[in-house]
Amino acid sequence: MSEQIKHECGIALIRLLKPLEYYQYKYGTWRYGLNKLYLLMEKQHNRGQDGAGVACVNFDLPPGKKYISRYRSADNAAINDVFGKISADFKKPERKKPERFKDAIWAKENLPFTGELYMCHLRYGTYGKNKLDNVHPVMRENNWKSRNLVLAGNFNLTNVEEQFHKLIELGQHPKDFSDTVTILEKIGHFLDQENQRLFDEFKDAGHSNIEISGLIADHLDVANILSEASKQWDGGYMIGGLLGHGDAFVYRDPWGIRPGFYYKDDEIVVAASERPVIQTVMNVPADRVHEIDPGHAVIIKKNGKVSLDQIRTPQEKKSCSFERIYFSRGSDRDIYRERKKLGRLLTPDILKAIDYDVDNTVFSFIPNTAESAFYGMIRGVENHMNEEKARLLLKGNGKLDEEKIDQIICHRPRVEKIAVKDIKLRTFISQDEGRDDLVGHVYDITYGTIRKGQDNLVVIDDSIVRGTTLRRSILKILDRLEPKKIIVVSSSPQIRYPDCYGIDMAKLGDFVAFQAAIALLKETGRESVINEVYNRSVEQVGKPKEEVINYVKMIYEPFTYEQVSGKVGELLKSKDVSAEVRIVYQTVENLHLACPDHLGDWYFTGDYPTPGGNKVVNTSFINYINGRNQRAY
Repeated sequence: MSEQIKHECGIALIRLLKPLEYYQYKYGTWRYGLNKLYLLMEKQHNRGQDGAGVACVNFDLPPGKKYISRYRSADNAAINDVFGKISADFKKPERKKPERFKDAIWAKENLPFTGELYMCHLRYGTYGKNKLDNVHPVMRENNWKSRNLVLAGNFNLTNVEEQFHKLIELGQHPKDFSDTVTILEKIGHFLDQENQRLFDEFKDAGHSNIEISGLIADHLDVANILSEASKQWDGGYMIGGLLGHGDAFVYRDPWGIRPGFYYKDDEIVVAASERPVIQTVMNVPADRVHEIDPGHAVIIKKNGKVSLDQIRTPQEKKSCSFERIYFSRGSDRDIYRERKKLGRLLTPDILKAIDYDVDNTVFSFIPNTAESAFYGMIRGVENHMNEEKARLLLKGNGKLDEEKIDQIICHRPRVEKIAVKDIKLRTFISQDEGRDDLVGHVYDITYGTIRKGQDNLVVIDDSIVRGTTLRRSILKILDRLEPKKIIVVSSSPQIRYPDCYGIDMAKLGDFVAFQAAIALLKETGRESVINEVYNRSVEQVGKPKEEVINYVKMIYEPFTYEQVSGKVGELLKSKDVSAEVRIVYQTVENLHLACPDHLGDWYFTGDYPTPGGNKVVNTSFINYINGRNQRAY
């Protein structure tokens, strides 16, 4: 993707089902679980680079021993920082008595991060500053083991304000206004209630307080706690939780917006945000890694029992299609196929844009994540050319000589690596986004690949969101090759509406497709539509989210998809670009053909899966008109 789009976040959870000494004997180290956790974090590094954290629960330690360990970091190399601290803790006894360090029982009793239950988090900050307080896992501490809660998640709620006031009504005094604190305290409240209910029940039955602690741990109803806590949550989430006595859960939203997967054998339970990560780390085939059903939670009791429990009624599945287009690792079997199909389905529109002049067209891609779609696009072009080859051979009716036949058969698409991404330069520029001259050099080109003034240049990208990098950098660089025409292809549809479920696309005014529609309204004398949408949006302020209608759709209604694409091309072409510039977008229909099991398309269609989405888009439009550069939720 030419533009950096952030999203929250990546999590992983590990539960060891055997004693630590089992792993010491079989795998040569009691750090088996911790090592797997490190790999899960590194393999999900794409999901978050603003912070990282690890937590561990150590079972059955005597009173006075610390049984929950946690390290977090907001450093640039957060994963290395966290595991560097853990390693430093381990090295102290290792230097003194190396033989003791290999003793799993001694390690469990004397070292941090030597438990049976681990959870990690990788953060991309779409909300809040990149400081340590915003890094997961977050904790709610208590002297009773079963009241301790450690939480990490990939989530955004659209109704934080509503849930915040619910906490106040419960008598709480939240320390911060955020969905993280809201979710932590909401689950924590019902965890406390469940503990108290069980305490009263066992107390009435004549058990001592010491006995009751163990009985609570055995009988705690985690599914009911999650059900009560999340009844009114509006948003997308994949949340992992550890309880101090040893229970754990991973819980996915009812619409399946945010991704979640798990694997289990007789030694270990693993959950993570992406399937191929688990496949690689555990060396297992895809069919042994299961998707967590929407509205369900994988619940792991302290005694090792694992269940998939329904927490909320599953809704129409609207899994985030951006996970398939861009965010998730392309090494997943299905995602790789889907991205190739996205590219292939664009072929008819690409051929139309180049007037079917394949001989004078060079095909390429914007590194690096558009590569899979590029392969699909080339396959589509090859299919078109093969049809033409067959037509010419049939037309020859057996009268073509060997040279002519060879010429026809060898006819192939012209493929070149045109754009080269300078990652180090991008990292430096991110510290000062105002340096336009530097931004213009994020990419470089391969010279000598285009016949000046004769060739078209087709480049495919994952998506065109803001268009900033295209306008400031890529188009100017590509124009140095002096092509006749530059066709930029987006494997995703036009991004028209804000996201509110975990992707950093919250401001309408940022989207170049929205800018194009507004420009078209003004050019065609339809500015009254803008005023009407604003007035209708304002009228809905204060209404329950369930009653709010997305009137921003009216902005796009007067124009065809092609008209908006055409205007985007005009907006992205600066005065110093000589070549003709055209933009080809994926259609929503083709997106669903390529990704039939991931139908979340609200950023393209405005059809939000939860009521809070409509409230967010209208608020975002009001902010745009009033010049407020802020998130709408």
